[in-house]
Amino acid sequence: MLLCIDCGNTNTVFSVWDGKEFRCTLRTSTEHQRTADQYFVWFSTLMEHHKVPVDIDACVISATAPRVVFNLRVLCDRYFNCRPLVVGKPDCALPVAPRVDQGTTVGPDRLVNTVAGFDRHGGDIIVVDFGTATTFDVVDTDGAYIGGVISPGVATSLEALHMAAAALPHVDVTKPQSAIGTNTVACMQSGIYWGYVGLVEGIVRQIRIERERPMKVIATGGLAPLFEQGTDIFDSVEDDLTMHGLVLIHEFNKDIA
Repeated sequence: MLLCIDCGNTNTVFSVWDGKEFRCTLRTSTEHQRTADQYFVWFSTLMEHHKVPVDIDACVISATAPRVVFNLRVLCDRYFNCRPLVVGKPDCALPVAPRVDQGTTVGPDRLVNTVAGFDRHGGDIIVVDFGTATTFDVVDTDGAYIGGVISPGVATSLEALHMAAAALPHVDVTKPQSAIGTNTVACMQSGIYWGYVGLVEGIVRQIRIERERPMKVIATGGLAPLFEQGTDIFDSVEDDLTMHGLVLIHEFNKDIA
């Protein structure tokens, strides 16, 4: 049983792979102070609830919040008796190395999405990930990550808007009934929703112009299905893309070990 951990800036996802399918996927908030013992109590309790045995014998981690990696390493060592593979570390090999400016560190989540996207769709793709930041990862014909775009995430933008203009309320992210809002909440929801649809379409269009070729667009992240309702630019929306990439990277490193 392989435990895949995707630790983002806002949420951390644990998913258990049995070699054929994901048996259980659990989500919690990312907290830097959470100890290995606390992780295990939370994880084992929910695994028991889902009637999945805690027979973990390997672990792979992608962490954009590096301060949590230490406690996740302790979790794997103390409770699962294994040394985790951490994407982005020197001992974690990738099928194809990224081609970016020398000295540039590519986020592990972007590397994982690149591997998964290439495996499912081949090269010449753009992976759009709706997370704390909205990222665009450009994958070359051979599966290499060759760069991309980082823009503020949807929730991040809403929070910034509220902080900068105290009179504006917190609002839920939803597809509005019309672009023209007739009250403050509707106006904000329209601005965020259609603004991000325009952002995604505009950035994808510019990448295609610069690459001088058609490129498939794969969306992932919690808000991807919502924004799919407002555009036809996505060729596929896949909520398990990152976990699939973690499984592939673990298998690749196991094969070359």
